[in-house]
This record gives sequence, structure tokens and C-alpha cells, in this order.
Amino acid sequence: MAEDGKNKVDQLRQRYIVYQLLADAFFAAALAALIWSFGYTLYALSWIWGVLIFLLIYGFGLLLSRWWEVGTRPIITFLDLKYPDLEESSGLVLKESSTLNPLEKMQLAHVEDILESVPLTQKQFAYRLRLGILFFLVMPIFCWEITWLHNDWRIGKLKQNTSIVRSLKNNIVEKVLPQVNAVTIKISPPAYTRKAWREQDKFTIEAEEGSMTAWRLSLNVQAKTVELIFNNGDKLSLRKAAGYDYEGQRRITKSGFYQVSIDGKLSDLYQLQAIKDNPPVIHIKTPQQYTYIDAGEVPRVTINAALDDDYGIRNAFIYTTLAKGSGEAVKFKEQKIDFGASFSGQNPHYDLQKMISLPPLGMQPGDELYFYVQAQDNYNQLSRSDVYVVSLQDTAQLLSMDGLIGGVSVKPEFFRSERQIILDSEKLLRDKDSTSKEAFNTRSNDLGNDQKILRLRYGKFLGEEAESDINPKEEQNDAVSDPKNFGNAAVVLDKYSDKHDNAEDAQFFDPGVKAQLKATLTEMWKAELQLRLYKPEAALPFEYKALRLLKDLQQKSRVYVAKTAYNPAPLKMEKRLTGDLSKIIQPTDHQIVKPGSDEYRALKNAVGVLESLRYEKISSNVYIHTLQLANQQLSERASAQPELYLAAVSALRKIISTGRAKKTDISTVEKAIHRLLPVGKLLPSASQNAVDMGLSSGYYKNLDNK
Repeated sequence: MAEDGKNKVDQLRQRYIVYQLLADAFFAAALAALIWSFGYTLYALSWIWGVLIFLLIYGFGLLLSRWWEVGTRPIITFLDLKYPDLEESSGLVLKESSTLNPLEKMQLAHVEDILESVPLTQKQFAYRLRLGILFFLVMPIFCWEITWLHNDWRIGKLKQNTSIVRSLKNNIVEKVLPQVNAVTIKISPPAYTRKAWREQDKFTIEAEEGSMTAWRLSLNVQAKTVELIFNNGDKLSLRKAAGYDYEGQRRITKSGFYQVSIDGKLSDLYQLQAIKDNPPVIHIKTPQQYTYIDAGEVPRVTINAALDDDYGIRNAFIYTTLAKGSGEAVKFKEQKIDFGASFSGQNPHYDLQKMISLPPLGMQPGDELYFYVQAQDNYNQLSRSDVYVVSLQDTAQLLSMDGLIGGVSVKPEFFRSERQIILDSEKLLRDKDSTSKEAFNTRSNDLGNDQKILRLRYGKFLGEEAESDINPKEEQNDAVSDPKNFGNAAVVLDKYSDKHDNAEDAQFFDPGVKAQLKATLTEMWKAELQLRLYKPEAALPFEYKALRLLKDLQQKSRVYVAKTAYNPAPLKMEKRLTGDLSKIIQPTDHQIVKPGSDEYRALKNAVGVLESLRYEKISSNVYIHTLQLANQQLSERASAQPELYLAAVSALRKIISTGRAKKTDISTVEKAIHRLLPVGKLLPSASQNAVDMGLSSGYYKNLDNK
């Protein structure tokens, strides 16, 4: 009897191992299907890869779990926990009968009687198996979502990665005519691209614009006429070569699609993609688009530019225009400057740098220099950058008093004392050799103090607090602390609102003027720092820049009143004050409004026809005419973007020719039509109230109860 109990335990162990192995198989199959779906979406992997992935995952899982190494001890423990009648004595069936004492033999007989009634199928053993089956049944939904519903996303992603696109096209199985055994297409790019010729065995072509393409078709029968029919109606007749081979060539100048015609039998539509050569791209890193060179700065500008092109850059130049004078006396001088770099390699990328000294160009203070960079690629396409402006500051004009007497200025007079600081700084520099070091430092420090006073007075107009505004007695007369003002909102607002000494709340100027005033204050800070360090020569550039900003503000503040003449109509004295309104009638406006033509009407009507074809065959010539009109618009768009609309054109032509439609063809055409149709305008609608979880209704209900 001991052997019977041991056999029952072994059977339970085997059943447990089988369940776990099946569970791992279902889990591995679901994961392999998910991974294969992504691989099919991105790389068009075949189903064989899915099988290999399943075997790899399942084998790796078996190596980790090692279910065949499960012994009988876990089964004994499971039986003791689930069946209390065994009295935790199931382990006796594993012992030899000769080693048992009389009491153990009696207990063994009791255990074997109970084990005979224990079923081999245990729900606990199949728990992982049920989860694996459920996971395996749900996974096809995600796989279908990835492979079909996200087809548009897949196309957009592949377009960003050229290598993936080419590998996917090589794996696509094209539908060819049964008369065609093989095809060889030789693509020879233009010479300026410096690319070697290549061959392919697919009808779908992606070549550089202007490439010479040669077709060679190997047929299995003798044909009278073999032609290539292009989307614009052109036909290319292939001449007969050796045997059953036919060949011909054509230069590709634009994208489109074509068909193969063998004795009148047409093939599917094949994509013809022409890769256009883009003009050079120019990016100027330095200088900024508007550059001012203040007094004291080195009169030169450094141009750093990055040039990029598809196949190579032939040359690049800097074109400058120097503007001298003002008003009607302005003069312009143009000049062409070479970067000094070698373009013999005709590389697709160049980092160029050119330092231009302004005095050799004839540029003087007050002049402006306009320049732009122009590049030419191997295809003789020209591209130019934006125009950049470099201005050289005219110190004589800044220090002049012209226009300050007769002009209207809303700025205080002490703003113009910055000019006096500049004059004193220049005089101090001229007297440096004839002045002792102590006297020089003292005068420089005094100028710094004058700059500080000007800066503080200037800062008041921005609402900044002065250094002498600290009043320690203010805390003693605090109106808020007075018990009489308890609850007085006006006193509290007067205490804690900043009405005059906050720079951000100051309302003296508009934001544009305020920003320029802050910039002027910054330059004064820098000038004061250099003067305090006894370096008036270093302070001059900041002083000049502050003066230039101030003078620009003065020009902006001038008021100009346009003078216009007004000639009123002559009055008729005989009708004056008579009150006669008989000739005054209500104005009328008569217009004939014609509804505009909808260029997408044919596509919209085609969607309705396609929906009806899901349940019935084409039964009217009107339906055929509607689909033909839609086919014309789709064909026009496929000529420009064959990668997006060629499949839809092929499916629609199949529907028109057969009169029946598959659901996949209808879905393909409808997706293309929806991509062409413009987004509808949003109509006015009532705004949705926020969800209050019934609080408002409960509130009003309680009010009614009261």
C-alpha cells in the first residue's frame, strides 16, 4: 500500500510541473507577440522572428525556474495544509515500510485511504496557468493596436530615420505582373552629388532629383509592347534586349508614381520619390543682429558662421554695405569680402570665422555697416542670411547741443549733466601727465561721487529708494498700532502699500522707456566703479553709452503735431435752420451673395459612397462618377506625396474597376481622404460648468427645506 501512496504523490508532482510549464509557455507566447508587433511596426519583421523570440523567452524562463527539479517534499507540505484529515502524516508514504514502527504503520494505512480520494486536478496548481491563458488572450488586442491603428505613427517615425525606411522598403513584397520574372533598376545620381550609382530589385524608387534611372525587366513570355506609364500621362516604351529582357531609361525630375504595362495589362502603382536638393543653411553665431560699438571699444567685428548643405558647399562670401552721412546726403558703398577659407573639398559643413576691421573699410564714427552672408552649393543654389547692422558711435554728435534749445524735452535738465562728467573725465586724462598721483586720484574719486549723485537722482524717476530716506522715528508714530484705527482698512493699506518708492510699481514711464532707463542706470553703475578705482579711461565707454541711451530717450520724448488742412463744404444759407429732412432717406445695401464652391465636395461625397460599399455592390453610375472625381484629387496629391497617398489611389482604382470593395481598401481610402480634408471650424457652444459633485443642488435643496 505504501507504493500506492507514493505513486499518488508522484502523479500530483507531475501534474504540478506540467501546469507550470504550460503557464510559462503562454506567458512567453504573449511577450513574444508583443515584441514582434513592435518589430513588425518598426522593421517589418516576418513571423519567423516571432517564433524565434518565443523560443528564446521560453528557454530563458525554463533556465530560471527549473520546474523539473521540484521534488515531492513541496507536494507533501501542500497535502498536509489542504487536507486536515491526513493529520500532517503524508510524509510517511516516502519512508520504507521496514523502518516504520507499529504506530506509524497504522497511521500510514489511514493516510493511504485518504490519498485515494484526493483528485489529481488541484485548483492551486492551475493558478499560474489561468493567468497565463488570460494574458495570452488579452495580448492580441495590444498587438492589433500597435500594428494597424498606429500605422500613421509608424510612417511618420520611419520618415525621421532614413536607414529604417530603406530597410523597410527592401523587405516590402511588391505585387508584380505574372509575366515579370525579375527587375533591375540602376540609379545614377547627378555628378554634383558625388554619389556612386546603385542597383535595386524593387519597382519602388527613391532617388535624388535629376538622377538617370534605367529599368531592365526580365519576362517569362514574349511581349509585343512593354511600357511604363507615369502619373502625368507620359509613357516610356522599353526596347527589347537579349532574350526576354526589355530595358529603358528616364531622368527623374519630380515625385509621382508609375505602372508597368505588358500588352495592355497594368500592374499596381509603384512609388517614385525624388529627393530634392535643399539650398544651403546659414547660421550666424556672432555678432548680434544689431551691434553698437561704443567709444573706447576696438572698432572691429568678428563674424562666426556655420554653413550646412545636403551634398556640398562651393563658396561663401560676406557682402557689406557702408552707409555714410544722413538725410539726403547719405552715401552707400558696397564691398564683397572673402572668408579666406578653402572650399575645394566641397564639404557639406563649414565653420567659418572672419574678423573685419572697420577703419580700413572707410567707416567713421556715426556710420553704419550692413552685411549678410551668401553661400552657394554644388547645384548653384544660392542662400543668404538676414542682414546684420553694426553702428559706430559718434561721440561728437552725442556731445553736441543741437536741437536741445528749440526741442521739447520732458526729461529733467540734470539728465544732461552726464555730458559734463564725460568732458571732465577727458580733461582729467589730458592732465594726467602734469598732475600728481594724489591729485589725480582725488579728482577721479570726485567724478565718481558726481556720477553717484546723478545716478541717485536718476533712480528716483524709477521709484527707487534714496539712501537718505531711512527714518527711524517712523516706528514711534505708527498709525496701525493706534487702538483708535482698529479695523480701519484705509490706514492698513496706507501702511503696507508702496505708492512711490518701489521701482516695479513706479508709473512715471511706459515699460519700454522704463527698461531703457534701467539700462542707463546700469551703465552709470559701471562708470562709477571705474572712477572709484582711479581708472577714468576705463569709465569713458560706460559714460558714452549712458549718454547715448539718454539722448535716445530725449529724441523719443519729442512731440510732433501733424498739420492737416480742412476745407469744409459750403453752406446753403436758404436751407439753414429750416429743419427740412425730406431728402434724407435710410441707407440701403443690396448685395448678391453666392455660395463659394467647395473644392473638397467630391472627397466628402466619396466617403458616403465608400460607407455604403461596406454592405452592397456599386449599383449606380453616379457612385462610379463620384469615386472617379475623388480618384483625380487623390492622384494629384499622390504625385507630390506618393509615400502617403499612393496606397489609397491603388485601392480606390481597384474598387472602381471591380465594383466591390474590401474593408481594408475602404479603410485605406478613407484615411487618405480624412488626411486631405481640412479641420472643421469650431462652432460656438455653451461652456461646461465644473463638476461640483452635487454640492450646489444640495445647497439649494436645504434652503427649500428651511
